[in-house]
Amino acid sequence: MKNDIRKLGLNELKEYVLKKRLPIFRAKQIWEWLWVKSAHTFAEMSNLSLLMRTQLAEDFDIFPITVRADQKSNDGTIKLAFALHDKTLVEGVLIPAEDRMTACISSQVGCSLSCKFCATGYMDRKRNLDSAEIYDQVVEIDKQARKYFDLPLSNIVFMGMGEPLLNYNNVLTGIERITASDGLNMSPKRITVSTAGIAKMIIKLADDQVKFNLALSLHAANDLKRNQIMPINETNTLEVLKEALLYFYQQTGNRITFEYIVFDNFNDSLNDAEELWHFAKSIPSKINIIEYNQITEAQYQNTTKDKLDEFANFLKSKKLIVNVRRSRGKDIDAACGQLANKN
Repeated sequence: MKNDIRKLGLNELKEYVLKKRLPIFRAKQIWEWLWVKSAHTFAEMSNLSLLMRTQLAEDFDIFPITVRADQKSNDGTIKLAFALHDKTLVEGVLIPAEDRMTACISSQVGCSLSCKFCATGYMDRKRNLDSAEIYDQVVEIDKQARKYFDLPLSNIVFMGMGEPLLNYNNVLTGIERITASDGLNMSPKRITVSTAGIAKMIIKLADDQVKFNLALSLHAANDLKRNQIMPINETNTLEVLKEALLYFYQQTGNRITFEYIVFDNFNDSLNDAEELWHFAKSIPSKINIIEYNQITEAQYQNTTKDKLDEFANFLKSKKLIVNVRRSRGKDIDAACGQLANKN
């Protein structure tokens, strides 16, 4: 198999064109076709000679993702099934709102963390996505936003399939291509990476001085309950996570987002709310309370509206920043926790 040209850095491309006795500026032209114009074939590179395009096609491949299927929700949400070059699939979602167009993208094919409430958690992890596959999802979802809503993508959340921090290098390289001036030129402040909580990788994010936002899928603020639904907590306890999150804030200045799904009669009592307050109060943060979206593999139920409101109001009374997130795309299995390649 030929090399994937998108695995080369700009300097490596420069070495390639010099080796072929071509002018050095050709490397920048190829780079722009790949990362600014998102070319899927060498034939598209119209300011290169036919001979040069033929040479590139002989020496390299491009492995773009393709949209295999799409589904549209009654609320405007669009779910896309992306086929990868090795015939595996991942899913991404466009979530439209009045003030923003958000892409929810995946970082792995499947997931190894086995969170009990998440459909992806019941799949095996087949492999990590490479940085170009991460980039391609953003390009394709942006096309959907422009096509159906006449608006560009404004926000990106790594909340699709997989655990981003277990694909650390590819996720950060993908974000670099998405945010670079010689890439898609999106602001890192409009990107949020969500993790189930891997403390040593949160510390690495801090040391790498990342500019994007970090969200922690919390869902319970005591270790016994969190262990039940998120096995990762057994080796990354709340105490360890709190230290890592405080370090992340000290190094980056970025406030943490806590995601908290409210399950009926599991983590929705005022006592649970108080535990969440005790955990969150010392960490500069905001809390997104999320409705639960049922999956066939699990028996959990969404809490009632009254209990959800009581839970949120308690936290607000303690001066925490709280948002209640309503589900989008539930009718097409595109809502939080429902992605499982079922379309």
